[in-house]
Amino acid sequence: MTELKEGLVLYHGSYCVVENPDLQKCAVYKDFGQGFYLTTSKEQAKSFAKLTASKRIQQGISSEKFAYVSFFKVTNINDITSYVYENADAAWLHCVVAHRRKNAFVEVRNQMKPFDVISGKIANDDTNTTIMAYMGNVFGKMGSEAADKVCIGLLIPERLKDQFCFRSEKALSKLQFLKSEKVALE
Repeated sequence: MTELKEGLVLYHGSYCVVENPDLQKCAVYKDFGQGFYLTTSKEQAKSFAKLTASKRIQQGISSEKFAYVSFFKVTNINDITSYVYENADAAWLHCVVAHRRKNAFVEVRNQMKPFDVISGKIANDDTNTTIMAYMGNVFGKMGSEAADKVCIGLLIPERLKDQFCFRSEKALSKLQFLKSEKVALE
């Protein structure tokens, strides 16, 4: 897992250029909670940008055949708190589920409240079916060692990219917008 550090360049994929992230526009029930999500993988950001733009077309909101990847540099992070999930393990899985489902693993969600930034592996659309099955107790009781083991095994954690969730205004102030690139939907 890449460490959050001064000078790190992160990417955000969207249907539009995002120069000034706004927490009020960020969805609530995401992997690490409400926040502005970025990754060290430009390809992952491109993929997400295309996905969000395609969804807008399907919903009839837009007809634009392109999306954007916005580039940010991390600056002056001395005074923010961060939590890193080094691996896609049971603790990471419980955090993801805690933030996706209101009444699941409430103690985990409460433990994460003080952190400005949470980072770890990304549970993206490719993994959504497995996580939904886990939340539906398909692999056994959610939170049990057996269910955790099956779910994590199916996710193939070594193939998962990283994500950084900037969860506070203080954290957002540490992101310097660099530029954006247009991405064709193809």
